[in-house]
Amino acid sequence: MKKQVKKKKTSIKKTGEIPNLYAVIIAGGSGTRFWPLSRQETPKQLLSIGGEDTLIQATVSRLGSIIPFERTYVVTNSKQVESINLQLLAMSGVSGEANFIIEPEAKNTAPAIGLAAVHLMHINPEAVMVVLPSDHIIKDKKQFCSSVLLGADISAEGYLITLGIKPDKPETGYGYIKRGRKIKKGTYRIEEFREKPDKKKALKYLRDGRYYWNSGIFIWRADTVLKAIEKHMPELYGGLVRIGKAIGTDGVEKAVKSVFSRIKPESVDYGILEKADKLAVIPSDMQWSDVGSWHALDSVLPVDDNNNVRKGNIISIDNKNSILYSGKRLVATVGLKDMIVVDTPDATLICPRNKAQEVRKIVDILKKRGAKECITHMTVLRPWGSYTVLEAGERFKIKKIEVKPGSKLSHQLHRHRSEHWIVVAGTAKVTNGDKMYNVHPNESTYIPMSTKHRLENAGRIPLQIIEVQNGDYLEEDDIIRFDDDFKRKTVK
Repeated sequence: MKKQVKKKKTSIKKTGEIPNLYAVIIAGGSGTRFWPLSRQETPKQLLSIGGEDTLIQATVSRLGSIIPFERTYVVTNSKQVESINLQLLAMSGVSGEANFIIEPEAKNTAPAIGLAAVHLMHINPEAVMVVLPSDHIIKDKKQFCSSVLLGADISAEGYLITLGIKPDKPETGYGYIKRGRKIKKGTYRIEEFREKPDKKKALKYLRDGRYYWNSGIFIWRADTVLKAIEKHMPELYGGLVRIGKAIGTDGVEKAVKSVFSRIKPESVDYGILEKADKLAVIPSDMQWSDVGSWHALDSVLPVDDNNNVRKGNIISIDNKNSILYSGKRLVATVGLKDMIVVDTPDATLICPRNKAQEVRKIVDILKKRGAKECITHMTVLRPWGSYTVLEAGERFKIKKIEVKPGSKLSHQLHRHRSEHWIVVAGTAKVTNGDKMYNVHPNESTYIPMSTKHRLENAGRIPLQIIEVQNGDYLEEDDIIRFDDDFKRKTVK
């Protein structure tokens, strides 16, 4: 992949102080409770919430002082590889393609962690895994790193370790861990796991002082967790053994698909941790939030004098304890209390704060309808720039396309549509069949169906064009690529 994505200020530090420590970032989730901002093609981990970096960029960045980039692995599905890799490229200047472990289908966290463990065992039999969700916010990086290093030390004794968060409110959306006797300074045996409680139980846990939120951040040796899988999830373990034998051969992808098609989805909590014996919790005051739903946004964004979160083009009059979130479009609210209002160009969410967990039901309905509002946004980021769907109907689609200076789309053709390009700003360098020419503002060009073509911005300002598509099929998978700067799949 050519380094054409502009680097941000974020940097990934190079270390090597703990050679057996590896990061495994689980990034296959869809973030349904964060709709309409989170979509299938742009899930929560790819969004910027509470900072300049996206959540997955922040996850990689906070590991940089203790785990180098080359020992950071991302477990995800094939559909998210391109988007995640572009974000890693933007912050590191190097492609992370070699750092992906691909799940053919989502089967929850236990199979994902097992798959990562067998891969790490192939690389380093002494590997210690730090397993992290890709979409959490942690403000105290120093405390986070200190907790991880303590866990890496304890893992040598065969413990399965979880980072626990001391609760500051009776939260009903998290699972809880009850600590037992002390193992050593800062580390305790886990006495039991508790399901997400009702308000009364959550208040009891808060007052007790021995309960912690389960952060979903785990530390253990790869061989230790595989032994636990063998004991408590033997069917999964048998599949992982087959995958392990295929790693390093041409048959590994086939083996993974075969195993994942047979195993049942299961979380690591239910499948292993609630059954295992040698468990430890490390309480950590790292200012953590999983930002699991909209009602948690006030824990990561500033609030006004009436305890409202306001982000975007907002007019707020006499509102209290509400989440008000918009983009460019004006959102005006009057007299709301304990409400959530989230506006995007194609969808608006309005619900009471205490119903935030039920937003996923909306996504379920949209999926049944086959609605695009749960799949993608009107504006879609691409490695070369972005496009925005302005209008679509039977046999036509109109887009605004912006190409970054020095970037170009792939050399491609479409079987089912023609395209008409009108330049609004900048100068387009166009390849149209055997011809190559420039198109200036207020000029246009026509790309016939089944014609090889390419759009390039060789100038110094963003290129903006209006594209009118016409044909029987206008979806994004009608692209046959022959050459691509961003290493997407091409044909010869």
